[in-house]
Amino acid sequence: MTEAVMALVRDRVIQGEMRPGVQYSVYRLAEELGVSRSPVRDALLRLEEAGLVRFRRNRGFEIVPTFVEDVVEIFAIRISLEVAAARRAADRREDAFAGKAETLREEMIRAAHDGDEVRFFAHDARLHGLVFDTAGLPRSGRVVQQLRTSTRLLGASTAAGHARGYHDIIAEHDPVIAAIVAGDARAAGESMRAHIEHTARLLVAQSMGVDDQSEADEMWGKLSAYFPAVRP
Repeated sequence: MTEAVMALVRDRVIQGEMRPGVQYSVYRLAEELGVSRSPVRDALLRLEEAGLVRFRRNRGFEIVPTFVEDVVEIFAIRISLEVAAARRAADRREDAFAGKAETLREEMIRAAHDGDEVRFFAHDARLHGLVFDTAGLPRSGRVVQQLRTSTRLLGASTAAGHARGYHDIIAEHDPVIAAIVAGDARAAGESMRAHIEHTARLLVAQSMGVDDQSEADEMWGKLSAYFPAVRP
């Protein structure tokens, strides 16, 4: 039940039904779901540990907003972990990777065709998870999944407002997959870095609320400079 409540809160935030800056009642949420307060509070405590919700004394809870600095930190960590995972996955060259990656890619295409953003990014996450599995880095994979949840939970999406299309996102994965299949660790790492950094720059612009991408790029460069792993 705790997991179900967590999933419900995530879905509502992603769909815009729950927003930062609004006070929500634990009691009312439990009543709405027809469950006791215990699983609701347990779920919210876990989301609080992840930095996704905040309790207010005698006032329920609220969704924690994502700021530009949060986006930069999240993606700096992702670059550090995912570039390494792509390189190692290429070095390991597991035969099953190609077939699994192609299946997930096809699922992303179908979700894009249906305009189903939630399903699309669920398969996107599984594809990134496959890279970690292939690399034999499950702990890093779990860290990145939580970081992805942090951005998705708050509705941050580069597909929102057509910042880039679904098929553009799929195309950014293709060189990563090809390099891993070919066993080219350097190309796998470079392609993964390019993909994640592009996502980061777009989300920085979204967080800043600006249409001028050059302004967002300047902010990304300024803040990411503190993270050595971001630099090639």
